[in-house]
Amino acid sequence: MTMQGIEQVVGETAYDAAGDKVGSVGTLYTSDTSGRPEWVTVNTGLFGTKHTFVPLDGAHVEKDGLHLATSKSKIKDAPRIDAGGHLSAGEASELYRYYGLQLPQTNAGTAPTGRMTERDGMPGRDGMAEQDGSMVRHEERLHAGTETVETGRVSLHKHVVTEEQQVTVPVSHEEVHVVREPVADGEARPGDLGDEDREVVLHEERPVVGKETVAVERVGLETETVRGEENVTETVRKEQIDVEGLDDKH
Repeated sequence: MTMQGIEQVVGETAYDAAGDKVGSVGTLYTSDTSGRPEWVTVNTGLFGTKHTFVPLDGAHVEKDGLHLATSKSKIKDAPRIDAGGHLSAGEASELYRYYGLQLPQTNAGTAPTGRMTERDGMPGRDGMAEQDGSMVRHEERLHAGTETVETGRVSLHKHVVTEEQQVTVPVSHEEVHVVREPVADGEARPGDLGDEDREVVLHEERPVVGKETVAVERVGLETETVRGEENVTETVRKEQIDVEGLDDKH
């Protein structure tokens, strides 16, 4: 991959080998020996403050950003190395070993002792010291975003409780009253004196209670998104350049 092609995606989206988004393209690192871009930092985390070194070997540029040849899990577990200035030979060797890459060889056939130099995104310019004596100043800027986290759970639980209910049921019953009335002549035949029994069966109504289970209500849960704003404060760093040795004659 040429420097001309890779510099176009600095600050754009970085994708892993499966096409999943892993962060944004941060800083390019080129070999002090060959001058070719060999590493890139991917800015991950909530505010893009986590910098992870990923090899450019097998990567390619597309319209939507930089597509790396490394899996997302491999990038996530990569060694934590400070992304700034140069990569020492030891740091570079650690990254080569982690990603299973062969260490580049010098012309003498030995492992490189040079360092990886940070690029500032401009073709042919060193990010730390310019050949024309100038210096590039950097500063950190906040990129605020949001993430969805679980804050609680609400569930429905149905259980049985008992309560007393009272209803009024109309009932009736029979009562006995003694009725006496004279018998007119000729209405009854003569009879003999003697004992005689008669009985009357009495009836009454009594309440009968029955129960049945019926559906009376459907209860469900729904979520509602409430929009608001929160102020986020974070400390950022920036470089300042002081001029030394300049007298009044210049």
